[in-house]
Amino acid sequence: MPIVRQRSPAADRNRDPILAVLKRLLPAEASVLEIASGTGQHAAYFAAAMPHWHWQPSDHDLAALPSIDAWCADQPNVRPAMVLDVMAVPWPVSTTFDAVFCANMLHISPWETCTALMRGADLQLSATGQLVTYGPYLQDGVETAPGNVEFDASLRARNPAWGIRRVADVTLQAARAGLQLKETVPMPANNLMLVWARA
Repeated sequence: MPIVRQRSPAADRNRDPILAVLKRLLPAEASVLEIASGTGQHAAYFAAAMPHWHWQPSDHDLAALPSIDAWCADQPNVRPAMVLDVMAVPWPVSTTFDAVFCANMLHISPWETCTALMRGADLQLSATGQLVTYGPYLQDGVETAPGNVEFDASLRARNPAWGIRRVADVTLQAARAGLQLKETVPMPANNLMLVWARA
């Protein structure tokens, strides 16, 4: 029986805006480690659009890997998906990357994963590498969209350890790992892409 590809409607909606930013940030040939690949749709779409990006998808959930690999089966520039829990020290990868990409993880995982993501990315990035995160965030001095207020409340009702993170809080954790916020990119549906690099 063929493996069923899992599908996220949100991934279908946000893939083109995310790709446009990644194409601006990354060279035509680059190695990328994706954290929390989920269904695998992003990995497959980005790798197809940029055949000289070498993509390593990963997820903390072993059960996610078959869907990721099914989506990426026709992409020779995508490595087999691997289990990677950001809380593990060290991460189970032996090479450095031009970018670490992480979408929609920080708000649906405990706060400790933010610290772990920053620490792990610092160790896995090349000297000029960038960590790129995507998702909803709270910004000091910027009114939060009503949809994000409701979304944050629903997340915390499901799990008190979840919730939309403040950019300032994430920036502090990044600084402790030696990473600085280089760019904040507004995205559709009240999301942001945050670009981090070494000072």
